[in-house]
Amino acid sequence: MAIHYREETADDQRAIHQVNTAAFGQPAEGNLVDLLRNDGLVVVSYVAISSDTIVGHILFSELPIETKQGTIPAVALAPMAVLPQYQRQGIGSELVRRGLDICRERGQQAVIVLGHPDYYPRFGFSPQLAKRISSPFSGEAFMALELVAGVLENVQGQVTYPPPFFSV
Repeated sequence: MAIHYREETADDQRAIHQVNTAAFGQPAEGNLVDLLRNDGLVVVSYVAISSDTIVGHILFSELPIETKQGTIPAVALAPMAVLPQYQRQGIGSELVRRGLDICRERGQQAVIVLGHPDYYPRFGFSPQLAKRISSPFSGEAFMALELVAGVLENVQGQVTYPPPFFSV
């Protein structure tokens, strides 16, 4: 099975919504993608394709970290979805790796995720890095990753999730 990866195009929007709905068993995550896109907050939207069908998707949206020293360019990783019949084949991992690379290329310095604590640490995400970042979320599932080494070292900051995260 050959999987190809590329950035989202306007023609992909319906399929991306369907992938998110199928993966999560509800439309909330697909709606979140649509709202973030409509609000112009998307930094990276990347798809996995098999036989001309979108089978996976990952989204990174603006989520700057505000500190007393200034703003750290950061993004939220949410959501990441793979069609159920394509899960556990490495597609999600490849979407994460490629998405992180593109975020680095686009000048982002950190990534925040609210995700499974057994999955995201393999990419370098850490709840320890996120402990000094104030947000509506906390605990082992709230994690951060430095795209620029040391950017979160001793940083006390806050993220304010945009309204789409609370309207789905």
